[in-house]
Amino acid sequence: MARDGDINEPTREFPGYPTGDDLHARSSLTPDPATGAPASTNGPVRGLLWVLGAAALVVVVLLGVQASGILPDFRNPFANEQTDRSQPTLLKSIRDLSRYVAAEGDFQVVVDLQNDRRNVPDFLLNERTLFVGAGRIEAYVDFSKIADGAIVESADKKSVEIKLPAPQLGETNLDLDKSYVFAQQRGLLNRLNDLVAGDPNRQQQVYKLAEDRITAAARDSGLTARAEQNTRKMLEGLLRSLGYEKVTVTYTAP
Repeated sequence: MARDGDINEPTREFPGYPTGDDLHARSSLTPDPATGAPASTNGPVRGLLWVLGAAALVVVVLLGVQASGILPDFRNPFANEQTDRSQPTLLKSIRDLSRYVAAEGDFQVVVDLQNDRRNVPDFLLNERTLFVGAGRIEAYVDFSKIADGAIVESADKKSVEIKLPAPQLGETNLDLDKSYVFAQQRGLLNRLNDLVAGDPNRQQQVYKLAEDRITAAARDSGLTARAEQNTRKMLEGLLRSLGYEKVTVTYTAP
């Protein structure tokens, strides 16, 4: 049994309890981080922000230098490049023209052309093109075909009669800047054929059909009649300025 003088001393059975002084001393100490506790993430985040800020500053400086013109332009290493390997233009012929272009017409046609095979599904073998063609055609009088005796002057030199060849239409000029393929459908076999052996003249049939349609439309448009009127007015004004009081212009049968 413990003695009376040792009653306040801690034993194995009754360990000592902390007093008020002990609690005050413990609260004044800085607690050590617990073993295995996660470290603070403020350091890496701050470093990442510094790196991003520095990169943004470099970009701004480079853009400012480029805008000032001090350094040459920065080029995109993957930019599209166009190489022109065309051959020199060859002059094949020169023709002297005696045409008076009296009228011209601008036309537009929509060509819907389809090429397929009977009893073959369209998804296998089919080619359909919707093409918008724009072209111009001229109506002219060929003065080089004026026959001898076609110009008859009166005895008093106050009137003159001229017989001209009938106006005719020129070639249709398809304007490729205003013409375009609106839609196109191709079968599976057609696409495979393009991969193996493409046809660079595949659209030639569509172009030719558009030109033929424009030429046919010009014949029915009264363009040659307008050319007759304009040519007659031009000659009347020209010859009357030379002193003729009466000018008669007629056209031979085409």
